[in-house]
Amino acid sequence: MFLGQYRYSFDDQNRLSMPAAFREPGTAGAFVTQGFDRNLLVLSTSAFEDVYRRVLAMNLTDPLARLLHRMLLGSAAPLDADEAGRFTLPPALREYAALDGDVVLVGLGDYFEIWSPALWGEQEAALHDAATNARRFAVLNLSRG
Repeated sequence: MFLGQYRYSFDDQNRLSMPAAFREPGTAGAFVTQGFDRNLLVLSTSAFEDVYRRVLAMNLTDPLARLLHRMLLGSAAPLDADEAGRFTLPPALREYAALDGDVVLVGLGDYFEIWSPALWGEQEAALHDAATNARRFAVLNLSRG
């Protein structure tokens, strides 16, 4: 399971290191794709296959389904980490997410996100607004059981 936040920098060969806590969940392989918030999504192989099946089941005559196909599958690439847990991101995805130098990796269960620090800062500002969050998340059922 991918959990927690980590700050890393690209090395001189444009590789990122995967946090040690992320290496075991990533040993079965992973895929990287464009995220929904100008970030990148890194999904375990099983999570990506689940998303893949769901996207393929959508009606291709629906323009929104086609956009989602293009966004998630058209930008996807296998993520191959070396023995030290370092990986290289496709240049188009780095450009899309404005990744240069430092990055923030945020674990979210069976996937993690890669953010530019500036864009992650905007997300954190929203996440730290307790009054707004109480209203924003009231419509979600987070009850246990």
